[in-house]
Amino acid sequence: MSKEIYIKGIGNVIITKKRGVRRMTLSVRPFRPVRLTIPYSLSYSSATSFIKEKKEWIIHSKEKISNTENKRTVFNVGSEFKTRERSLKFKVSENNKNQIRITNNSIIVSYVDKNEIVAEDMQEFIRHGITEALRIEAKNYLPERTSFLAKKTGFKYNKVSVRNAKTRWGSCSGANNISLNIQLMRLPDYLIDYVILHELCHTVEKNHGKNFWALLDKISGNAKGLDKELKEFSPSMY
Repeated sequence: MSKEIYIKGIGNVIITKKRGVRRMTLSVRPFRPVRLTIPYSLSYSSATSFIKEKKEWIIHSKEKISNTENKRTVFNVGSEFKTRERSLKFKVSENNKNQIRITNNSIIVSYVDKNEIVAEDMQEFIRHGITEALRIEAKNYLPERTSFLAKKTGFKYNKVSVRNAKTRWGSCSGANNISLNIQLMRLPDYLIDYVILHELCHTVEKNHGKNFWALLDKISGNAKGLDKELKEFSPSMY
């Protein structure tokens, strides 16, 4: 059960009542409205008072994350964006509908109104299309590439899965199951290989200790340098 309110200086705030919740939880995250989760029995007026008490903290938090938000691409008809295999293209819709079509080499956005492309819902629509293209590419490329690099370097793993993660490029479980982020398909090939090698090393060294970095450096040639370069990219920001 949710209610959206407007508070001057903060903007829209979504208040959600949940059963089983014992305390109020305030969330300020990039590209999302401020959210407050409250116990089901608490009144909306009490929640509003709480938000006003936290106003200074909320404003400060929003200012901090604005730097992150400003780094995000705002897509328009002139945008140049590429995954490993596809380029983003825009065209006027022929059936008066906003649509996305994924071909072998393109992500084609058909739009009704050029001026509406920058609207938040249309931006999310475009990103959803890009995500689906990345998922297709990742499923076709990452498991096969992992198998190739494992055979080349002598590592053994259990299985590989791909997913859309917000923070990690990859992970390796205790059972040596490797998970790779579909967002890797936005990176140069050598950085994709570096992330795969990173996770393959975790099949032997389960932490990021001295032995892990020595092993990764041996098989990658420049572990610290590649890791520093990888930090210039973000799984969730492009």
